[in-house]
Amino acid sequence: MARQARHDRQEVLGRALDLFWSKGYHATSLKDLEQTLDMRPGSIYAAFGSKEALFSETLKLYAETSHAQFREVVEAGPSRLSGLANHVRRLGCADGHAPSRACMLVKTLLETPDDDPTLRAQTEELMRGMEAMFARVFREAQDRGELDAAADPQHLASRLQAEIFGLRAYAQRTDSREKVARLAEDIARDLEARALA
Repeated sequence: MARQARHDRQEVLGRALDLFWSKGYHATSLKDLEQTLDMRPGSIYAAFGSKEALFSETLKLYAETSHAQFREVVEAGPSRLSGLANHVRRLGCADGHAPSRACMLVKTLLETPDDDPTLRAQTEELMRGMEAMFARVFREAQDRGELDAAADPQHLASRLQAEIFGLRAYAQRTDSREKVARLAEDIARDLEARALA
């Protein structure tokens, strides 16, 4: 019985994630949540505590899913740098099934004020976690002799995140599909060009 309840909660979180990702936190109304989750307001608050707490859980789920996909793509690459490049290429392929063309974390960061005590802090923390994963892959590339030992993995990770941030924000434009794929390819080739011969 407990297992079934957990599955239902995960299913509800998945639907909430799609809704928030599509509309953004502030534009999503309680009525939107009621209709999408097929739950009454009392049930939503009983299960999650508040709209903000529900959104916070969906952000965490989004980040966990993104991290898992990232690790899978990097591990499948013939080298660490090619794995990073393939990750960027994947981001450049507009997924018609995604709720939004832009990254959920990027959208949240742009719509949340600097002084937001909860969601802004959580979003920035999740983005720092992704940047740390990039840095770890760059360090692994150094350890394997793929990347110049003089390179700064943390700086490269920050730069890559800035490029991806721009790419994922640009993707929100309605006319961006082909451009995003080409821009992602440019970033991917720059990563591959860092490989030592």
